[in-house]
Amino acid sequence: MSETLSLVGRNSEATPDVMKQVLVFGGTSDARFICQILDEHRISYTLSVATAVGESLAGNIGGQIRVGRIDSDEIADWLVNHAVQWVIDASHPYAELLSHNITRACETAGVTLSRYQRRSELNDLEHPLLHKVASLQAACVVAQAFGPRVLLTTGSKELAAYQQGLPGKTLLVRVLPTSEVIAECEALGLGVDNIIALRGPFSAEFNAATYDFCAPDVVMTKESGAEGGYLDKVTPALARNIPCVVVTRPQPLVSGSELLESREDVSRRVTRWLQERKS
Repeated sequence: MSETLSLVGRNSEATPDVMKQVLVFGGTSDARFICQILDEHRISYTLSVATAVGESLAGNIGGQIRVGRIDSDEIADWLVNHAVQWVIDASHPYAELLSHNITRACETAGVTLSRYQRRSELNDLEHPLLHKVASLQAACVVAQAFGPRVLLTTGSKELAAYQQGLPGKTLLVRVLPTSEVIAECEALGLGVDNIIALRGPFSAEFNAATYDFCAPDVVMTKESGAEGGYLDKVTPALARNIPCVVVTRPQPLVSGSELLESREDVSRRVTRWLQERKS
């Protein structure tokens, strides 16, 4: 079941029949620039985000914002009830379940789906201390070979799984500074000596200072692209001979011309969508 949602109006000039013909799924800075492109073309849309943090990242966009988690059946209902003609999945590269739900709903409702996925930087750097793995479980196996202090920069959603996969390790977790996230950490037994509550992305200099302060034996992260500061996380760790374990991205479920990887791709796709509507 979804959480209680709210719909925040940002575009009072749009008519109800037109307002929700495009639905964008977001929660990161990627979704914001996509919405700004839609605003430039005066295209009415709704941005769907899971939490208030995602809403705050949207900034002053022109469309409406829907806040609350949603499953595949609820997405399909939304698409039908609001006459959505195009969905843009700009969710986080690791939001695998959400992307599956969006894909399934679009197939059910017969709605066009595009996927925006920021460019990967995974192959931009190779190093003997840089370990690239395909899953959380594999990451934990690799990390077990190193010392006891593990710095997790993978977010808060999978903390319990990391804790289970890293018995005997001291976990240092860098997470968002929200009361909900802090409560999740505390429920797992993580206290003030374990929690670094900050909102990124962070510069290489900031990460370097963090590593000097925390003295981790291994850093665990995800390949979140330039927008997520991937190289800025990994490079200063390797410079300090700190091993890094990187969980690689899941493969996108959309391919071909509907897989968008840059602002230029998005702009071209928006132009094509407008042309398709005129034909």
